[in-house]
Amino acid sequence: MANICTQIAGLQLRNPVLTASGTFGYGTEFADLINLADLGGIIVKGTTLHPREGNDYPRMTETPSGMLNCVGLHNKGVEHFCQHIYPKIKELPTRVIVNVSGSTIEDYAACAARIDALDRIPAIELNISCPNVRQGGMAFGVTCEGAASVVRAVREVYHKTLIVKLSPNVTNIAEIAQTVEDAGADAVSLINTLLGMAIDIERRCPRLSLATGGLSGPAIRPVAVRCVWQVAKAVRIPVIGLGGIMNADDAIEFFMAGASAIEVGTANFIDPTASVRIAKGINDWLDSHGCHSLQEIVGCVS
Repeated sequence: MANICTQIAGLQLRNPVLTASGTFGYGTEFADLINLADLGGIIVKGTTLHPREGNDYPRMTETPSGMLNCVGLHNKGVEHFCQHIYPKIKELPTRVIVNVSGSTIEDYAACAARIDALDRIPAIELNISCPNVRQGGMAFGVTCEGAASVVRAVREVYHKTLIVKLSPNVTNIAEIAQTVEDAGADAVSLINTLLGMAIDIERRCPRLSLATGGLSGPAIRPVAVRCVWQVAKAVRIPVIGLGGIMNADDAIEFFMAGASAIEVGTANFIDPTASVRIAKGINDWLDSHGCHSLQEIVGCVS
């Protein structure tokens, strides 16, 4: 079998398949459905300094080849995570990464510092790209200055692997990626959801409570592959690709575009075994094409 181990800035993964934040809970919810040891890692749902109720309902709706959501980072805050969630997940047989978000730079830094103290959490994914919160989130990720300010503040207090999640809702995503690299990011993940909208034509109103929300699923994959390809050529740090990955062939596209690992998101809602199935499919594809390791195809499309 091909070697599909991968490394993200010193963080060793047994395979390149991670589960995307917000689509896999804390991992324990899936323990009866799959062997969590078959995953490269789990990125748990978004965590903020203070508890958040999220946005009003309705906050999810299906669209052709995808879905829109405006959940709004609903969580009980970092102290609840440290006291009640962390003890349950610290022994999971795979890498556990925490997605960190905030409304202010100070919130981001304080939350990251709290996670830094947890010895079984080897990395965080810094979410500066959420399109469905009323303040913060994407506001930081759409300008170089805003992105750099958050990453610098977090880098001062966080000492493990720092992954920064980028927004596609920008003019030049490669420029943002270069900026966060210079500010101290160890890796970048992209793309977060595209800003979209759906209207109920019978009720003559938006289908989501915020009117707009984040579009995910197969509909965004070509955009995501393009963004990964552009960013991988612009930075020296590892790139993690996500956006509409439903099967192993989709994942292979991201690797060829330059991703060192991938995240599976919306597919988890359709098939709880999707991530494990995709990991096996990657190995099968490499074997059938005479590849001895994943690295042989990473970035092979120039």
